[in-house]
Amino acid sequence: MILGPKKLLQLVKEINLVEGLSERELKSPEGAGFDLRLGEVYKISGDAFLGETERKTADIELVASYIPVISSVSEKSHPQNRHPELDSGSKVPHVIVIHPGDYFLVATIEKVNMPLSLTANFKPRTTTFRSGLFLRTGNVAPGYSGKLTFGLKNEGPITVTMEMGARFVHMQVEEVLGEGAQYRGQWQGGRVAATKREKQI
Repeated sequence: MILGPKKLLQLVKEINLVEGLSERELKSPEGAGFDLRLGEVYKISGDAFLGETERKTADIELVASYIPVISSVSEKSHPQNRHPELDSGSKVPHVIVIHPGDYFLVATIEKVNMPLSLTANFKPRTTTFRSGLFLRTGNVAPGYSGKLTFGLKNEGPITVTMEMGARFVHMQVEEVLGEGAQYRGQWQGGRVAATKREKQI
């Protein structure tokens, strides 16, 4: 059974089900879930290996990132709000231009904390696919905590410019009857890639 917004907002308060939701989602979510926002965009390169017991994904390079506007007072009193890309002196754009055929890994601003009794699935917002962008998504396993990573490809004939922080995917949460098994994979915590061979758990 899919959980509605009233129940989801209750779980956000009680167990921190989703961290970093926008004001819009906290005050008036639409439909039967939450819209999530574009937080990071990565270009992939190199090679990948998907073996029976070992895996290695592509190398990644951050090409765009959502950087909230924070005052210097807030920055001094809350140094954890500083973005490491700003500290390094490099410039990370606030928009991403996606040409036909481009493929990126994208991560959400929001993080989830799934109890063993729930799982989540994803659908692109209709404006995403109406623009020619297709999402490659999985599900959130019970017991997973961290940000969410998806594949995003421009399969249309036009160039699309996306602002960082734009809503692009809809998350629906479902109950797992009898509880699920604790997620124990290498993606726990929200990392985006495994750039060396790792034994599967």
